[in-house]
Amino acid sequence: MGRMPKPIETPAQSSQAPSRAELVDHLVRTRIAGDVATPRENNLSHYRKLANGDRHYWLGLELGDRWVDEQDVLAVMAERCGVVDDATHRFGQDTIDPELTVAGLDRLAARLRKAALDRHSVLLATGHPGGLLDVHRATGEALRAAGCEIVVIPRGLVADEGSVWQFANVAVLERGATLWHTHSPEPMAAILDGLAAENRPQPDLVLADHGWAGCAAQRGLDAVGYADCNDPALFLAEAEGTLQVAIPLDDHVRDPRHYDPMVAYLLDAAGLA
Repeated sequence: MGRMPKPIETPAQSSQAPSRAELVDHLVRTRIAGDVATPRENNLSHYRKLANGDRHYWLGLELGDRWVDEQDVLAVMAERCGVVDDATHRFGQDTIDPELTVAGLDRLAARLRKAALDRHSVLLATGHPGGLLDVHRATGEALRAAGCEIVVIPRGLVADEGSVWQFANVAVLERGATLWHTHSPEPMAAILDGLAAENRPQPDLVLADHGWAGCAAQRGLDAVGYADCNDPALFLAEAEGTLQVAIPLDDHVRDPRHYDPMVAYLLDAAGLA
């Protein structure tokens, strides 16, 4: 058996961002992209449920009757995420194209560069605290250092039988002293409604995932989001122009440190390193 390739150093170990080719290799080796852990049958099940009108899979977006054919959903996911473009492939391995992941990071970097230049207010939020909390935290710290305002959410917000708090300036849902994985748009709705109730402006940019990103985009805010291959709604929203950027990746790999080279690449491309 051959030797395993040497992993890319994380930002904590090296200040140098990976090249595009190095990042693509890293994404595949760590299964952030390439042959991902989410099985094909799970992906197709979610596409079908979205097409059948199950609001849980709409992630806070209003899709109307525009995506009632699961084959249309699959076509968009093949184009924008890189899943297998073969309707007869029903079980087994599915994929995320790492080149599409990096292309999404490049589009996100351009939006972050604009936010920094214009000193925008930015709201960070995640429904995947076990995977993406530190990705958002590091991005927020870089934006703050560049002069952006990181939005502080109102106190006392509740949603989905839990509390909405910020940890490391990233909004999350907490229940019983545990940070929750959630697809719900309700926590983001609570934040935006809470800001309005305090006569505070809405954020210039929302950087999030899941229903947090979908809710913000549906309300007409500039929103960008990370999305897994079994979460098609954000990719459909990007295709329709509701969401500015959807970045395809496995949103909860085994070791969250695997995302560090991706963040280093993103911040370098945005001029925020």
